[in-house]
Amino acid sequence: MAIDYSKKRGEPEQQPEQPRQPSGGLSLSKVTLTKAAPKVSLTKGAGGGGVVDVRLAWNARPAQAAPSGGFLSKLRQAATGSGGGIDLDLGALYEFADGSKGVVQALGNAFRDRGPGEPLVWLDGDDRTGGGGENLHVDLRDPARIKRVLVFAFIYEGVPNWAAADGVVTLKPVGGPEVEVRLDEHDDRSPMCAIAQIVSDGREVSVQREVRYVQGGQQALDEAYGWGMRWQTGRK
Repeated sequence: MAIDYSKKRGEPEQQPEQPRQPSGGLSLSKVTLTKAAPKVSLTKGAGGGGVVDVRLAWNARPAQAAPSGGFLSKLRQAATGSGGGIDLDLGALYEFADGSKGVVQALGNAFRDRGPGEPLVWLDGDDRTGGGGENLHVDLRDPARIKRVLVFAFIYEGVPNWAAADGVVTLKPVGGPEVEVRLDEHDDRSPMCAIAQIVSDGREVSVQREVRYVQGGQQALDEAYGWGMRWQTGRK
């Protein structure tokens, strides 16, 4: 060990400078919403407004388990391939300040909201591999136009095996930290999961963790959150 001969006797040992931690112990690069801390602002501080990118990634090809259930169940899984890949769809229910409501999703080719002009909520496309993920966008440049946007994931094909899918949604504001919501709770009876809800009071926009599973499709999700829309069967 090297000796510092320039230091006077009795002078305390100088400690190396420690890296500064953000106030409150929060990461400046990512915030993970949990049950204990389920909500964060998207517009306060460096978050600003702009377009928030919402990305869903999942494991589309988990290790295949042996078919479960009786003989007919095994035949059905073999015929449909439901024992293998998982196809998740990212979508959102939206309600704007003017009272208009709708859904953005690949099902029914509803890739953008039905409002006039440039969309406020839109989906890039439909990814069936899970490797590239799916991307939704919410325009928050004018928070007064948006009331709420409920981001959801739906298992379009395959057994509802949420644990194997290992899904995660990341919201990327224009500035400020990314916001992550992990699907770390599971209900394999339910093909639908409400992941997060973006809410605006006209000035400030916040995102609230949901991770709430619904036994049914989009209509059941609508009823669970009181959207009040009429639904019909759609395909993609």
